[in-house]
Amino acid sequence: MPPFCAKCSQPFDGAMTDSFTCANCEGRRLHFEAAVSVYQSRGVVRKVIHDFKYGRQLHLRHLIGRWLIEAMDDARLAGRPFHLIVPVPLHPARKRERGFNQAELLARELQRAGDIPLSDVLQRIRYTTTQTRFDRSERMENLRGAFRLRRGCTVRDLRILLVDDVLTTGSTLSECASVLKKAGAFSVHAVTASRG
Repeated sequence: MPPFCAKCSQPFDGAMTDSFTCANCEGRRLHFEAAVSVYQSRGVVRKVIHDFKYGRQLHLRHLIGRWLIEAMDDARLAGRPFHLIVPVPLHPARKRERGFNQAELLARELQRAGDIPLSDVLQRIRYTTTQTRFDRSERMENLRGAFRLRRGCTVRDLRILLVDDVLTTGSTLSECASVLKKAGAFSVHAVTASRG
């Protein structure tokens, strides 16, 4: 519910009654149309995502998947004819360390709830250090050139739904969306379980 940033879902505690553009997005070119998150990354929500992602409690993907399904009712996503669900990829080394890609598991939960095909058309080609300690500009620089479209994949004229677990500054989603749009995607929206 408003008030929240129409672009990245950052909530606002003030007296506004409508959506707005937050300081994180103002004056910044984000390559996705909108990123929707139902919950803020606090308290129980943060713990559930942390336990899933770092504690290998994979059964939590079902609960978090329901949050993503709930997010699809947001006016910025509801009724849009998406052609493809695309999880944010992990670098192969990071996937080996963790044992799974959390975004891919969540994207599969979302796919099961609807009839949109899922494909890992994106590839992470550069190992990046964790984004958690970086500010916005450092996150953007850390991710530059980190993704590419997989060989033999096409997204031309497709409406893409990107999936990830948490949105903090939007830099990861924006970099992925940039690659998809340069490859000819018609539009890129994003959905995440929570907003950091």
